[in-house]
Amino acid sequence: MKARSNNLVIFITIIISLMLTIMPMPIGADAFRPNWALLVIAYWSLALPNRVNVIFAWLVGFILDVLLGSVLGINAFATALVAYVIVNNFQKIRNFSLWQQSLIIGLLTALYHLIIFWIQRFILDVDFSISYLKPVITSAAIWPVVFLLLRKVRRQLQVR
Repeated sequence: MKARSNNLVIFITIIISLMLTIMPMPIGADAFRPNWALLVIAYWSLALPNRVNVIFAWLVGFILDVLLGSVLGINAFATALVAYVIVNNFQKIRNFSLWQQSLIIGLLTALYHLIIFWIQRFILDVDFSISYLKPVITSAAIWPVVFLLLRKVRRQLQVR
């Protein structure tokens, strides 16, 4: 029963992040919307890499594709690639301070957005705009809050 409740906590945090992803925002602020789902996947990949792995990240990315109405597989591939990097380096990333982790998350978010741009450029022939990278700033800035909040949830609910 304990493993089922642990999985439920992870799924609830993922669902909340997906809701924050599609929640309406003012037009000016929408360009700076953090990548909530990516941040939550990044946290759980760092905390529990044996449970939240590349396949789980791909499924969340696929759900993102459906929710955002993008070409199926773009967010799934980019999210899985970021999760792959995190899962393969989780021991190193855990040892960094919170601001250093923020920089790493910023770089991984930039990688995520550039991969999405490259795939869209190949498929849809879109042009590059600096607005692709605006969420990188907010995602890196909000990482300490997300990290500390999810760590508190994980510890209080004893998710292992």
